Order: sequence, then C-alpha cells, then structure tokens
Amino acid sequence: MHGTEMVEWITGHGLTAYADAVASMEARAAAIAAGTEPEAVWLVEHPPLYTAGTSARAGDLLDGGRFPVFATRRGGQYTYHGPGQRVVYVMLDLNRRGRDVRRFVAGLESWVIDALGCFGLTALRREGRVGVWVPRPDRPPLPDGGLRDDKIAAVGVRLRRWISLHGLSVNVEPDLSHYDGIVPCGIAGHGVTSLVDLGYPVTMADLDAALRDTFPGRFGP
Repeated sequence: MHGTEMVEWITGHGLTAYADAVASMEARAAAIAAGTEPEAVWLVEHPPLYTAGTSARAGDLLDGGRFPVFATRRGGQYTYHGPGQRVVYVMLDLNRRGRDVRRFVAGLESWVIDALGCFGLTALRREGRVGVWVPRPDRPPLPDGGLRDDKIAAVGVRLRRWISLHGLSVNVEPDLSHYDGIVPCGIAGHGVTSLVDLGYPVTMADLDAALRDTFPGRFGP
C-alpha cells in the first residue's frame, strides 16, 4: 500500500499506553498528509484512564484520583477508556472525502450502528447528543418524564490539515463502574452500557470483524 489508495487496518495487542497511542497517531496523520502513508484504522485497548476533550468542564471530573487523566485536543468532554472497550482511532483524509465535520461525525456514529446491528442490537443517534445510544424503556424514566438511553459508544475527533485523529470507542465488556469517576461526555441522567451488559456475548474479535465488514458501506473500500 502507498499513498491514500487503501485504508490500512492495524490491531494492537495488549494494553496500549495512551501517550504512546497519541504520538503514533499524530505521526501517522502527518504521514497521510504528506502522502507517504495510507489512511488507517487502528484498533486498541487502553489501561483504565480518563481523557478530557476541549469542551471538558472541571465539575464533570468527579474522582480525579481514581485513574490517570489526560488532556487531549479532540472535541468533546470527559470520557473513559479501559480494558474491554474497543478504541478505534480513525485517520482518514477529509481532503478527499469531503471537508464536512458534521457529516464525518455522523458517518462514524452510523458505522458503529451498522456494526452493532450485525449482532441484532438496535442502537441510535440522538439529536444534540454525540455518540451511539441504546433506548432503555426498562429503566426508570428521567425526572422530566423522558425515556432513558444508555450510551454504548463515544465519538470524539480532531482534524489537522483535514486529516482526522482520535475517533470512537465501543463498549464490549468494560468495568462499567469505572465511569463513576466522571460525568460521561458531560451528559447527566442517561447511563452507560456495553454489549455484554445488554446480554450480547460478543468478543473483541467479533466486534473488530463487524467494524471491518461495515466500514465500506459508510467510507468506501
């Protein structure tokens, strides 16, 4: 592969240190911009940690001493990464794919929804709430009477020279109690879930295969 003719898929092994991942991702994005490396999708797992996006509010970090906290230049607020969660770093060239950030984020959300649908799980995008959500009519309603959703995937991106960095995370089987140290993505009231929590016995390899199978439908081969 050379240039931007194909998308390279890379799967990490073990737990990848967050700072190392960011350095590698930024180096790859620079190479994509220079035309010396192809676009890439990098699948990793991290040790338990919190990241703060450019819109993070200090009050949403409820237990800053629980895990390391990393400031990051992606959009969004606080989120959690840890074992059992697939983090998908998406390094694509929007100079070729269309310089439309909203459409790109919507494409990432729809891609996850397509992948989850491979297992029979219906997930949704919600207006005004970035990420992928699962309706939970079995849970108590919100104080305003609205139905509760649980978040199963988070999306946060950054663009540099119209090359995308960061991407999304999908909960396969993380320790959901680890989210207690933050207000996830600054959204109170709704919860967080995972494939296994919802009763879907999906492995990381299963999800990886579904993501790869459904990627062309949203972003091409």
